[in-house]
Amino acid sequence: MAYKIYKITDCTPVDYAAEELKKYMRMMMPECGDIDIERAFGGVPSDGFVLGLMQDLGISTAEAADVELDDILHIDTTDKGGIIAGSNPRSVLLAVYRFLRENGCRWLYPGVDGEFIPMQDIHGVKYHKMADMRYRGWCNEGAESQQCMMETIEFAPKIGLNIYMIEFFNPFFYYDSYYSHTNNTANRLPEPVSADTVLQWKRMCECEIQKRGLQFHDIGHGWTAESFGLSTVIAWQDLDNFEVPEEIRPYIAMMDGKRQLYCKGAMNTNFCMSNAKARELFVNKVADYAEAHKNVTYLHVWLADFFNNHCECDECRKMIVSDWYVTLLNELDDELTKRGLNTRIVFCVYYETVWAPEKVKLKSTERFSAMLAPLGRRYIKSFEGFVDESELEPFVVNKIETPKTIEKCFTRMKTWQDVWAGPCFCYEYHFYTSPYYDVGSLCFPRRIYEDIQSLPKANLLGYVEDGSQRCFFPNGLNMYVYASTLFDLSLDYDSIVEDYFTHAYGEHAPRVKKYFDELTKIFEFKYMNGKATLDKEKGNHYDPSRLADFERVASICEEMKKFVLENYKSAVRVQTVSMKLLLCHIDFTVGAAELMKLACQGITEGIDELAEDFYERMGKYEAELERYYDHYLCVYSWRHRVAKGQKRNIGGI
Repeated sequence: MAYKIYKITDCTPVDYAAEELKKYMRMMMPECGDIDIERAFGGVPSDGFVLGLMQDLGISTAEAADVELDDILHIDTTDKGGIIAGSNPRSVLLAVYRFLRENGCRWLYPGVDGEFIPMQDIHGVKYHKMADMRYRGWCNEGAESQQCMMETIEFAPKIGLNIYMIEFFNPFFYYDSYYSHTNNTANRLPEPVSADTVLQWKRMCECEIQKRGLQFHDIGHGWTAESFGLSTVIAWQDLDNFEVPEEIRPYIAMMDGKRQLYCKGAMNTNFCMSNAKARELFVNKVADYAEAHKNVTYLHVWLADFFNNHCECDECRKMIVSDWYVTLLNELDDELTKRGLNTRIVFCVYYETVWAPEKVKLKSTERFSAMLAPLGRRYIKSFEGFVDESELEPFVVNKIETPKTIEKCFTRMKTWQDVWAGPCFCYEYHFYTSPYYDVGSLCFPRRIYEDIQSLPKANLLGYVEDGSQRCFFPNGLNMYVYASTLFDLSLDYDSIVEDYFTHAYGEHAPRVKKYFDELTKIFEFKYMNGKATLDKEKGNHYDPSRLADFERVASICEEMKKFVLENYKSAVRVQTVSMKLLLCHIDFTVGAAELMKLACQGITEGIDELAEDFYERMGKYEAELERYYDHYLCVYSWRHRVAKGQKRNIGGI
């Protein structure tokens, strides 16, 4: 039969949604012929698939508090056509992918090699749901290439995410970590790119985000420096021999009687928030940016990174940091309003600002969203939605301690919610360093699932994740669980895992799952995180009773390697890719076990050299696996936990 697609709503994301529907229908039914896409005028056609806003089709969106932000998917089709609609343009695209998913399609990794597209006739779908979490996002981190950025932006809506964030005015640091091949000694020549090139690439990313109608979240750290002419292009790196220009010195935070860069870095340097002129410069910098970048959905206005780095002058001491922060945000709100800008602003509850304001209140709940950033979690346990009722420590400027428990961290968020009634979400780090300690890869997806399940108890509306764009090693289960659960809290965890493994490994899924189960028990996540040592003096991983298990790993991996090689080739491309990743992960696991055999006995002699050999061996895979495996972050993570970190104090919650 001849298929047709009609667009009843005129906008770029709906145009793109129609093209995506056509592409995947033709892939599923290679002999179905071409599919015409037409603009529908003067009514709803009855002979094809009709794409558009629910409002344009007379379908109620009353369940959404904000149709621009809340994603409702409405599908009512037969095998010949019908309605595929959403509450906003982005939701129409998400609805197309949901229709395809209900017809058997899966997106397991970024890129064409990550797709599972069955060859079969399409069938009718009836589906209506508003996403349970409003904020379902991904933020760049680690070492990123532009090709991976393009593919992850394309991938995000396919799995139901609705937000893409790009940190910093210029994310040069993250790109440079990849193109200079930092932490890779495996004969890979550096190929550095310029800051100008990266800025161009950021704008390219923004266009791809906009084409899909995704919420674009922008900037974060950097305002406290860029507002006064200090560049943050090199992010946290030291500015050696840098002298603060005298004309801006009065604006820099005073510490120990001096106004200078904090630890030689602009990104970590705060400013004197009691200085009205400094606040004016800051506010105008943000407002100018908002005026020039109207494609931004949420502009993140954070203070400097790190903590105990705020101004100690007599005027700043008259209020706590959060009071000055809210003062600044209120002035920003006034300026944006004066300019007629409706830019949404995210403020960050992070380090000093986890103490709720005592004297000043935010005037607007329409413009602002609060974002809790519980940096320092080691993910040993899930957040269960409970708060710590014990007394909270008073704020003392530049003498704060970070929360010691995850419950205490969320208690701080509750104190904010007691004085401010606007929307709140969380900026998490599930895809940062911790997954590299989950060698068996089955602990962390459950942690993600359980954390998300607890969000409603804390009155949080979702996550934006700070994490690598290459977080698919040994597979993409973490991201699959993350996106699936945020969209639908009613999903059963085991069912999500089974769905992923079935499509990623086909008939071999039970054997692969058994292998990962065994490794997850041996490489216990709490132990790998340095939180289960029997004797701190002998190292963060001292526990000789584990030696026998680590000695078994080589034979377990050898047996699995034989199985993988026997079943490497598949008629389904994504399953061959999954086996390729598994083969590389076997090498990773053997190397990890060799290190842990020394670490569990408290042996330090030779462990640094063994670790560096391990990193170099894994580095050889980076070019082959670059869209899946972030070697920079892997090495960074392991250097913080084993080898040189054996007797290092491991904090975190």
